[in-house]
Amino acid sequence: MNYIDLRSDTVTQPTLEMREAMYSTPVGDDTFGDDPTVRNLEALAAHTVGKEAALFLGSGTMANQAAVMTHTVRGDEMIISSGSHIVVHEVGAAAVLSGVMVHAIPCERDMLTPEIIEQALRTEEESYGHTSLICLENALSNGMVMPLEQMQACYAVAQKHGLPLHLDGARLFNGAAALGVSPKEMAACCDSVMICLSKSLCAPMGSLLCGSRDFIERARRNRKLLGGDMRQSGLIAACGIIALEKMSRRLEEDHRNAQRLGELISQIPGAEVDFERLQINLVFFKLDRPRELVDRLPALMLEKGVKINGLEGGTIRLATHNDITAEDIEYVGATLQELLR
Repeated sequence: MNYIDLRSDTVTQPTLEMREAMYSTPVGDDTFGDDPTVRNLEALAAHTVGKEAALFLGSGTMANQAAVMTHTVRGDEMIISSGSHIVVHEVGAAAVLSGVMVHAIPCERDMLTPEIIEQALRTEEESYGHTSLICLENALSNGMVMPLEQMQACYAVAQKHGLPLHLDGARLFNGAAALGVSPKEMAACCDSVMICLSKSLCAPMGSLLCGSRDFIERARRNRKLLGGDMRQSGLIAACGIIALEKMSRRLEEDHRNAQRLGELISQIPGAEVDFERLQINLVFFKLDRPRELVDRLPALMLEKGVKINGLEGGTIRLATHNDITAEDIEYVGATLQELLR
């Protein structure tokens, strides 16, 4: 059975063009630096976000943690919003791998501000670990996009205090599409940026860490430490090239489908869609229904050919992506209306 899978934008299937590229692309041993397809992907990524160099890694978590490890030394502290992916979904890796204290700050809609950063800074003279890194996320995993002006203001504070700023840009291209700006404009607000190839961009795996040449060379050593060196990884990098060149340009379609899905769900009595968070391809909603029914909803939807996640923090999240059509959206809306009538 062909399912409509709304659990995440990571469930996308590689496109036919990607599969064909994997078959025909030239490869080498990336650990020796002689895989031409990986080198091409890294050069393309660096150019796309306006940085000097890039490094191909197996996952977004690995890329984020390589960045933290490269920017800091053990005992340092990094400032980050408490709801960010690095804090919530990376199993305490910054503390375990880098020995870094995480100053996780509750922020409205999980967005740091220049004022919050200024208040959170700690100096070497204090008995705390001194601040050595600031981390932002954009687009955010809560479905929102930080305005470019706010990113610029946060980066200005980092530069004022001589601190590096790392951007978790797993959905950077979604953010750029929502803001109507280029990825370069967003990446200009940071010293390093991670971009994920398997969220919305259809690559089967992989992320890129971009920054200065010196930073990337140091990060390359940390990739080795993390067990991230790969051999003939050009097979995967070939998909990444297509992801950056082509799939990054179609994300507005996913955003439109998400808006339509939100509209359909909002028509269900007792359903409350958080339209403030509906800025990219993620739809968040709550249901005023008996808990037993809400808990059974993923199983009921599966019987109708639709995969969704259950409640998380009282909210259900649905994600649109390349494998979801406008017709699928209408079917999902009608199915939810039927089950929740």
